[in-house]
Amino acid sequence: MRHFYRSQMPPADVVAVADLFFPALGLTVVTSAARSRAFSGPLGALKLSAKPEGGHYTFVEVATDQMGESRLDRNVKRFFVELHSADDPSHKLQASY
Repeated sequence: MRHFYRSQMPPADVVAVADLFFPALGLTVVTSAARSRAFSGPLGALKLSAKPEGGHYTFVEVATDQMGESRLDRNVKRFFVELHSADDPSHKLQASY
């Protein structure tokens, strides 16, 4: 599956958060570049890229090798919440019901 998120963090900071988040899940870095990473582990494989996008936004794209809603895909969504929390620490998540 492919997931994307727009952040106001610089690409280098997005990759730094990914370097802390995904190894904690048991994933190891397969390839590493300035604005991208590839991780692999028991949950599957993923490729992350962070590209500057017009203005002050960073386009974060994560592609996994899983079909449907897997544990890896749910953790990618948790990663996006981590990015949001790192970008705006005062924001409190609330249930939408």
